[in-house]
Amino acid sequence: MQQPELTLGGAHVADADQALCVRDLHGHYGPSHVLHGMAFDVPSGQVVTLLGRNGAGKTTTMRALIGLLTQRTGSVRVNGHETIGLPPEKIAPLGLAYCPEERGIFASLSVQENLMLPPVLSPGGLSSQEVLALFPRLGERANSPGTKLSGGEQQMLAIARILRTGARVLLLDEPTEGLAPVIVEHIGEVLENLKQRGYTILLVEQNLDFAMSVADRHYVVEHGRVVDAFSNDSLLADPDQLQAYLGV
Repeated sequence: MQQPELTLGGAHVADADQALCVRDLHGHYGPSHVLHGMAFDVPSGQVVTLLGRNGAGKTTTMRALIGLLTQRTGSVRVNGHETIGLPPEKIAPLGLAYCPEERGIFASLSVQENLMLPPVLSPGGLSSQEVLALFPRLGERANSPGTKLSGGEQQMLAIARILRTGARVLLLDEPTEGLAPVIVEHIGEVLENLKQRGYTILLVEQNLDFAMSVADRHYVVEHGRVVDAFSNDSLLADPDQLQAYLGV
């Protein structure tokens, strides 16, 4: 049965051609009800952000999408495939990959070993050469252990690692947090490159300037639900629209 269309913030978005289609997503940590009917779309080939204060439910939403939050109900369709009820190892081959805020670099492994660790789950992943062309610094540090990498190098490696898997829908949680401006700029260039290659990206980001520099659309999350949505053009024209939500 076809899912209903989503109307939010003046937008009217049909479910066709959505890489991610989320409807009435509820989630629990034990007895705690943390997601309260999340609903949003991520069109194929676009960069979309989830914005909101700390504790709003953005990271929990990411974990729910990839199946790491096991107590979830509602509908999460990845490239047209319903994933509610599926474990992460069944969701990932549908083309979805998650880069967590903590990055998950294996300290005892070299850059090259970390890069080659994830399996190729579907065709179309970038080759090692293509990945290193996006992140030349990783090539220079190929034999360095994870413990010797800077925060920026760890973030580059975390993103680079999922590009080999074949996933075309990327979930990036706070990819610029704590990074120097020059690294933030490089991450932005990489996201633009990936978008031009047809990747779809859902981004959790606290750096609003960065978010507006890379995204097509923004959803505002409060108390585990989407409360508003903005096109990037409208925010560029009037960034004060977010004042009430974010206090920025």
